[in-house]
Amino acid sequence: MACDKVEDALAFEKNAMGELGLIDEIIPRYRSTYFAHIFSGGYSAGYYVYIWAAVLDADAFDAFKESGDLFNKELAAKFRKNCLSEVGNGEGMDQYRKFRGQNPSEEPLLKRRGLK
Repeated sequence: MACDKVEDALAFEKNAMGELGLIDEIIPRYRSTYFAHIFSGGYSAGYYVYIWAAVLDADAFDAFKESGDLFNKELAAKFRKNCLSEVGNGEGMDQYRKFRGQNPSEEPLLKRRGLK
């Protein structure tokens, strides 16, 4: 659906849901107007932090999946040391790289959310 300007958010959403085939009995949990606080009052930076935390969470979990053992004690100890215990000892991303051995990837989060 291409759209240059939306005059009526509720009508736009109803039309979009109709195009998706969403039945009337399924009411969307979130509406466009629910997110107004993101774009005013400084919340956008905080929201970014939530998304970035989700990226790190998904990427860290991927490390355990890649190891072939979700309960990998060595990897867990490395995570505990670098990301929890010593996190104040250096830049956060440096600490994460010490755990993961690489920069975090957004791919695991995209897959988790069904976007890849």
